[in-house]
Amino acid sequence: MLVHSRAGRWAAWALFLVLFLPLFALPLLVVVAASFATHWSGAFPSGPTTEHYASAVHGESLQALTTSLVTAVTASLLALTTGTWAALAAAGLRRRGKRSLDALFMLPVAVPSVVVGLAVLVAFSRPPVLLNGTSSIVVLAHTILVTAFAHQSVSAAILRLDPAYEQAAASLGARPAYVLWRVKLPLLLPSLNAAAGLCFALSMGELSATMMLYPPDWTPLPVRIFTATDRGSLFGGSAVAVVLMATTLLVLLAVSRIRTRASYR
Repeated sequence: MLVHSRAGRWAAWALFLVLFLPLFALPLLVVVAASFATHWSGAFPSGPTTEHYASAVHGESLQALTTSLVTAVTASLLALTTGTWAALAAAGLRRRGKRSLDALFMLPVAVPSVVVGLAVLVAFSRPPVLLNGTSSIVVLAHTILVTAFAHQSVSAAILRLDPAYEQAAASLGARPAYVLWRVKLPLLLPSLNAAAGLCFALSMGELSATMMLYPPDWTPLPVRIFTATDRGSLFGGSAVAVVLMATTLLVLLAVSRIRTRASYR
């Protein structure tokens, strides 16, 4: 911490708690409390129960969670592959080419996600590529939305790489493909894991574009949370939201452990 005096450190911690609790922690705690409640008593939920979780982990909610996991994992892998390939290719371009490629990948992030959803819907609702009404169009939209984060993360990691490793391998007779697979990608593994976790988390919570594209047989969990609360089932929707939050955190924790082990190699 940059504050050296004890009084300054206490003041910094107090300011952090004052800002963190109301803005970040308190809303999440309210959602958790509401998931165990049956009604509101003044400003607080009351009537403790666990019935909401019984339906949140069975039936349509469980199917929606599986849909979200499949969508997020598939979109993350596609985004990581595309973003990494583009970042490696951009490393050999001039500055103007790099900027153009960065702008191309950042364009879906620069506009509202609902615009991306509409663009995907219009582009793939007619032959020769007809994806409307299928799960593929949802995966495609999620991939487009999260690829920019994978590309930026890997690009930043490539800039930090020491070229001495590649030069040493090349001087020993290693071919470019061998240098890529056995030298460069292992060095990028911590950044790849971080990018995968970020893409997964963003895909798990994506709603705006998904609302425009999802078919009835491919309903992700954020859509189910929205429809539940829109129908007035606030407590049931809160339980489903807690399940979504817990699942995402568990996956991110697993990814962080993989990243930690990779950084020590």
